[in-house]
Amino acid sequence: MNNLRVLLVDDEIMIREGFKRLFDWAAHGCEVVGEAADGMEALARIDALNPDIVIMDINIPIMNGLKVIGLSRIKHPDTAFIIVSGYDDFSYCREALRLQITDYILKPVNYEEFGTCIDNLKISMFHRKNEQKAEPQEERTIVSVTRYMQEHLAEEISLSVLAEEFHLSPQYISQLFKSEIGVGFLSYLTSIRMEKAKKLLLSTALSIAEVSEQSGYGDYRVFTKTFKKSEGVTPSQYRRDFLEDSGKSKA
Repeated sequence: MNNLRVLLVDDEIMIREGFKRLFDWAAHGCEVVGEAADGMEALARIDALNPDIVIMDINIPIMNGLKVIGLSRIKHPDTAFIIVSGYDDFSYCREALRLQITDYILKPVNYEEFGTCIDNLKISMFHRKNEQKAEPQEERTIVSVTRYMQEHLAEEISLSVLAEEFHLSPQYISQLFKSEIGVGFLSYLTSIRMEKAKKLLLSTALSIAEVSEQSGYGDYRVFTKTFKKSEGVTPSQYRRDFLEDSGKSKA
């Protein structure tokens, strides 16, 4: 996978400099190709650069970030938008969800969590790309491997298990994850297990231990620790926050 092109949009130059200097873009397969300090400049830069990812503050001059995203969606439907904001406001979050943004991150930015966000985005872009076109041999292989993983999440999954299943070497499969998806095997496995867990937490009444088991974690304590590192909250708090937000929206 080629490096993803990133545009930074924030009216505070120190925020933009922080993103450029404090986050290792190259390690996550990305490069910053431009910046913008207000909404009109952001629209122009998106049109000119056609970035893969836009990191966007909401509260920017001339035109706010949500308006920029809404207008950009018309001409750039495949661009991914990540909002970075100092506002933990439910109405903002709800509008951001309506615009199908990738993530909503609060300032000050935790760059480790931001790296997880970028890796998850690359995974989703990989899946979307492979739904849209026919793949050469290596892409067909990794699609088959990732489909197997999705269908067997509750079971033991390792490079050796996959190697035996697909009659390939563990080293080759590991290399495929890096070359075709842009993330390592363990990052991918953790990401899809967290997505499965989040769906179960929000759509079922299963206990945390049951969610842990169905997501592939035999030890719910390991699951809880991994979930909190990935999402910033425990599984119980994640479910509780969703129920509270749902109550607010109905009110």
